[in-house]
Amino acid sequence: MKMNAVIGGVGMTRFAKHEDEGLKSLGTQAVKTALDDAGIDASQLEAAYVGNAAAGLVTGQESIRGQVILRSMGLGKLPVINVENACASASTALYQAAAMVTAGLHDVVLALGVEKLTDPDKKKSFAAFSGAVDVEIIKQFMAALAANAKESGADKASGGAGEKRSMFMDIYAAVARAHMQQYGTTVEQFATVAAKNSRHGSLNPRAQFREELSVEDVLAAPMIAEPLTRPMCSPIGDGAAAAIVCSEAGARRLGVDNPVYVRSSVLRSGWDHDMSGDGVAEVCIREAYEESGLGPEDLSVIECHDATAPAEVFAYESIGICAKGEGGKLAESGDTALGGRIPVNTSGGLLRKGHPVGATGIAQIVELTEQLQGRSGDRQVEGARVGLAHNGGGNIGVDVAALCVTILST
Repeated sequence: MKMNAVIGGVGMTRFAKHEDEGLKSLGTQAVKTALDDAGIDASQLEAAYVGNAAAGLVTGQESIRGQVILRSMGLGKLPVINVENACASASTALYQAAAMVTAGLHDVVLALGVEKLTDPDKKKSFAAFSGAVDVEIIKQFMAALAANAKESGADKASGGAGEKRSMFMDIYAAVARAHMQQYGTTVEQFATVAAKNSRHGSLNPRAQFREELSVEDVLAAPMIAEPLTRPMCSPIGDGAAAAIVCSEAGARRLGVDNPVYVRSSVLRSGWDHDMSGDGVAEVCIREAYEESGLGPEDLSVIECHDATAPAEVFAYESIGICAKGEGGKLAESGDTALGGRIPVNTSGGLLRKGHPVGATGIAQIVELTEQLQGRSGDRQVEGARVGLAHNGGGNIGVDVAALCVTILST
């Protein structure tokens, strides 16, 4: 959708294993930071869109998640819309907030993404991911993944999915093996992505992991599901991120003096299609470019859904910053690192910033907003003017279940 909305303020917690904090504490921190950033009081909010994916399973808070979080900080009366769209929950909440502002229903609204994913019982955390596929056919799906791994000679990937790790690591691993076979992409190129994002994450005080890794470190780490070593996989974690979304009139009234505009936000679901053709990512990105009047050549910085290192390589191709099959070579070139032609995941990405799934989409918006406003410190992209966020969630058949692409600019 072509949007007419402004990001008036942003805030987020550090992403980490917050063992002693729950949804209310995490959400409150992010909301208060965003309100302070916008320079407004909570009473000025007209609605709230709250993204969360896994609280029902992990914490037992099956319903009214947004109301529980906001009431704990004394915020009631306003309409609260709870949003669940797997890993795209927060970006979907932002999409809805921007759409309602664009439609003229509200002038100042809150978009919040929050997740408490860690639990003493790790199987419970992994089960949260298993609910992001069609559970009626999950046994067949898991069997197909195991068979694919066995045929590929991927011993680690042949068992343990959903019990020792998120089953999505196995999905990405299978696609990575296919990409390697079809295009000659190498495991070293995937490792380059993980090493690059570790450098970016080392500069981000809100990142879950701050240690910088070399390509050799990444390759020497324990194997999770061939070809993915541990640093090539996003971690389990907790956190929250928030954005104040305004109409242009609302932004003027609030005195927003460094506005970041939502130029386009596109949300679509996957469908059954031939693997050789365009999927939901390509369709969303093409639509976002058309609506915004911008293209890949205009982008200054990208935050993409690197749930694994190969996923970032695939995103390069979908976003159009390289040709199909050339993502590995682009990673190897250094063009997507800070100081390169088109920096990607300056926050450290999901790999290093972390991936509390219901918060991830708005965390991307926080990073891009701060980049476009020139306040990202040591990881600032010089002259950043246009940013793209790419955030996907769930899997059905051969494609992502939900995908959201948002383009921001000054």
